[in-house]
This record gives sequence, structure tokens and C-alpha cells, in this order.
Amino acid sequence: MNANSYSHIFFLGIGGIGVSALARYFHAKGKQVAGYDKTDSPLIRRLAEEGINVTFDDQWNHLHSDYRDIEKTLVVYTPAVPKNTNLFKYFAENKFEMRKRAAVLGEIVNSGKGVAVAGTHGKTTTSSMAAHLLHHAGINASAFLGGIANNFGSNLVIGRAQEVVVEADEYDRSFMSLHPSFTAITSMDPDHMDIYGNAEEMVATYKDFAKQASESGIVIHKAGLPLEGPSYGVEVEADYSAKNIRVENGWFVFDLIFPHTTLKDVKAGLPGRHNIENAVAAAALAYLAGARVKDIASGIETFKGVKRRFDFVLREDDHVIIDDYAHHPQELKAIISGVRELYPDKKLTVLFQPHLFSRTRDFMVEFGEVLSSADQLRLLDIYPAREEAIPGITSSALLKKCSVEGAKVLSKDEVIDDIRGLNPELLLILGAGDIDRLVEPLVNTLQS
Repeated sequence: MNANSYSHIFFLGIGGIGVSALARYFHAKGKQVAGYDKTDSPLIRRLAEEGINVTFDDQWNHLHSDYRDIEKTLVVYTPAVPKNTNLFKYFAENKFEMRKRAAVLGEIVNSGKGVAVAGTHGKTTTSSMAAHLLHHAGINASAFLGGIANNFGSNLVIGRAQEVVVEADEYDRSFMSLHPSFTAITSMDPDHMDIYGNAEEMVATYKDFAKQASESGIVIHKAGLPLEGPSYGVEVEADYSAKNIRVENGWFVFDLIFPHTTLKDVKAGLPGRHNIENAVAAAALAYLAGARVKDIASGIETFKGVKRRFDFVLREDDHVIIDDYAHHPQELKAIISGVRELYPDKKLTVLFQPHLFSRTRDFMVEFGEVLSSADQLRLLDIYPAREEAIPGITSSALLKKCSVEGAKVLSKDEVIDDIRGLNPELLLILGAGDIDRLVEPLVNTLQS
């Protein structure tokens, strides 16, 4: 049976950004929706306000009886939820229908015209911008996003058109559930070695996905990737490209080149060359899906970004704070270079929380190199997410790879007082863990 055949849907890991979008979707479709997560968060509180019941208790006998009915309940889970969780074991041992988030998402996307963004970096911003460009052009697409898009105020958009914008996630090979009509592949830098084992295997899987996607539609890719078909890029020869990039009056401005036309002096709603690259990919997807060129140009300017992606949380003369989800060395490099270009005369303080022991181990040297470009550096302890600790892999070990004078590792309890003492004029908050919970206190501290 497909997911719509069930009256009740229970989500394991409902606080995850991707899972919560699915929960919102089925709730909007009139299904009875509930879920479990380990810890509370602002996103979970939003779900509760919308009428979705969330529990932090994983004892099956505390579940509402409706969700213990095997005939009417579908269980959707994310690989981030350990299989030894009591609720997971209960549903599995009692042979409930259990499906990964990716499979259920694929079912929805494949029933329409999928507009997918794959890649190690840039998925959330590019897919959110593609959804905005389609709406700006009058194409009322649905979207399942990996962040809270500021233009929509949500990670879910339910539209009336056939188009469904989605992130094609490489983790756990999730994107192999998708057969989109229009696809952009932004990058294939090594990541998730806990899944793939080596970079070659990850690239091979991306190629399999690209072949699968091209069988059902059109695939574009960043110039330089070992893939066939149309390409895009920044200051390179490609089918879709951005050239003549400059900063004017605090805006990044560029010329957007399409196969048969050029749009002059396009203003980027988001700063940074990496975001111009994301804009080119999103523009190409929107163009292929039927958006008019003139609407694309004005849509890029009016794109407000995604929460925690180059997110200006404080922008005053004395203090600028930018919050970003960056957690891979290439992402850190992109955000730091973008900030440097925008504020060449300001002293840069970086507060970074490494994400995953395995990623920190695999890219220890690369993290050290890019973090050493900060003027002042503070590290938090590694956020473990789904992992157990790895001996010798710590933030203190990472700090030894960094050459920033006075850099130190802080506990979360020490951050506010330490940053207050530094009184930074330009603060960059980076990481994919729970560092976002420090953003508001830091803003309040520096404002006062």
C-alpha cells in the first residue's frame, strides 16, 4: 500500500528537518500524525503548535492505542534513529509497515514532476531558491526542503502544480528513491565515509543517481564534475553561468548567461560567490521547468535565503553576526571567503562546532587549514549526532591543527562570557549540531 492508504502515520525522529516536512505534509492532507524524538527543539514546538503530537517517551505502552493498530498505522523513520530505540524495536517486532523517510518522499515526488537538487554542498539553498523562483514565476510548486526557507517560513510548501522541489540526499543512498524530471548536481566532494567507505564509491553512487535521473528527465551539473549533460558554473564556460561578478553598494551583482540569452546586472539576494553558484543552478532548474527568464532575474534578487544559511542574525555598525549550518571543510571555506569579500576590513571571529566524530577524523587536516584563516577562533566539543565517540578524535585534537593565536575550546556554558569578552565586530557561528541554540543568547549579549 502507498502511504496515503493509512489513516495514521507515526514518525521516528520527527524533529529532523526532512522528517518534519513529511509530517507536516501528511498532517495537511488530513492524516492523523504523531511522532517521537529524543530531545525538544524550536522545530518540534512548532509542530506541536500546528497540532502534531510529539513525544519524548520511547515506551511503546505509552503510545495512543490508535498508533498501536497495525492495520491503520504506517511508521516512517530516519536512519538517525538507533534501531535499539524501544519504539523502533516495538514496531519492528510487531511487523508494522515501516518505511524510510526517503522511500516515502520518493513516492510523493515520483508521482509528479520532481525538481531535485543533489550534492555534498548547496542542496538546501539551491532547492529553496528553485522553489522560490518557480513560485515567483507563477508555477505553484510543492517543496520538501532541508531548512526553513525564509520566503515561505517553512520547510514545506504544498502547491497545486505538478512540480515538486526536493533535496536529493546522498546520505544512506537516499536519493536512489527519486526519479526526478529536472535535476541539478552541485558537488561530489567526499563525505559520509561511514556510509560509502571511500570517495570512489560515493562518486560511483552519484553517477548511478545521475543515470537514473537522466532516464526520466534532464540532469545539469556543476562544471568540472565527471558527469555528462548540460553544465553550470561561475566564471567558467558552461551552458548556464555567472560572469562579471562584483560587489556594488553591499550587493553581489553578476551577469547570468543562459544558452540563448544573457541577463545583465542580476542582484543576488544572498551574498557570497558560492551562493551565486547556487543561484545559477536554481535558475537553470526553474528555466527548464518553464519559468520565464525575466521572472528568474527578479526572483533571485527577492530570495531571502534559508535559516542558518549565511543568515544575518545581527547587522549593526558595531556588530555583525552571521549564522551558518556549514559543517564540511569546503562549506567552511565558501562561507569564510564570502564573508571576507563582503567585509574585507573587519576582524573575523569564528565559533565552530564540529559535527560527527567520523567527519572530524576524516577531514582533520582540512578543517585545521580553513579554520586557520580566522582572526579569532573558538571551538565547541564535537556534536556526536548518531555516532559513538572515537578515541583521540576531539576538538582539542582539532585545535592543534589550527594556527590561530589564542584559539581555544569552550564548553557551551563558557561561550557567552567568552564572546562577550572578545566583543567581536564580525562573528561567524558555524556548525550542524545544536550550536544554533547559542545564536539568540549571543545576539542578545552583543546587542546589550
